[in-house]
Amino acid sequence: MKIPSPRTFVSFLLVASFFPTMALAVKRAPAGGRVAIVVDERLSALRLTPELSGRLLRRIGRGGLVAVRGERRSRDGVVFYRVNVTRRTGGWIQRDAVVSPSRAGDDARLLRLVKGSEDFDRIARALIFLENFRLSELRPEVMLIYATAAEDAAAHLSRDSTRRLDLKEMDAGGAPLFSYYLNFNGLDRYNRQGITFLFDSRVKRFHYDGEAWRELVHRYPRSPQAVEARKRLAALGQNQQR
Repeated sequence: MKIPSPRTFVSFLLVASFFPTMALAVKRAPAGGRVAIVVDERLSALRLTPELSGRLLRRIGRGGLVAVRGERRSRDGVVFYRVNVTRRTGGWIQRDAVVSPSRAGDDARLLRLVKGSEDFDRIARALIFLENFRLSELRPEVMLIYATAAEDAAAHLSRDSTRRLDLKEMDAGGAPLFSYYLNFNGLDRYNRQGITFLFDSRVKRFHYDGEAWRELVHRYPRSPQAVEARKRLAALGQNQQR
């Protein structure tokens, strides 16, 4: 078997990209109402009553699905949704914690949250948008944010992996050097977000593989975001040719 040269980019497929279809496990929404998705876990306490002082039943993680059955405004002005979490579990959750594809304006609200997020949180929330708001006119903007955040993460992962992986131990292990980097546990959570990285063995650096940029150019060629995506893809191509 031919061993890649140090100048070769090694592609690492963490999971199949969600472009154009999502390959991760599909979550099922509970029955009984309009589907909504938790996007702000800081506010996602499920309570027995529609009050911030209501007894906590559980906290729903980001990306969790609920079925909205109704709503009520508390005495202090906070709006709560009455939701089903499972067939047997329900309660009240603050409206600001969730978004719904069927509710007008929720795509714009989630975009604001994505823009206000940083690092991994930005990627995770952008992915929730792309999975659920498939007809939104804001998709090109979110797609560019997702891809750019992935490339920013690649730079961080490059520094972190170089600092944490021991060259002496890798040499003693006998496996190809690039395989240690591409098994680096810092990549794991990006795995679950559908991110694919390339690894440049020559300079020991990760790069985002550009799938979202390519999809952006293909699906929205006349959008302002496509101009930036083409520039990013050109730079990625130059790196691969070195």
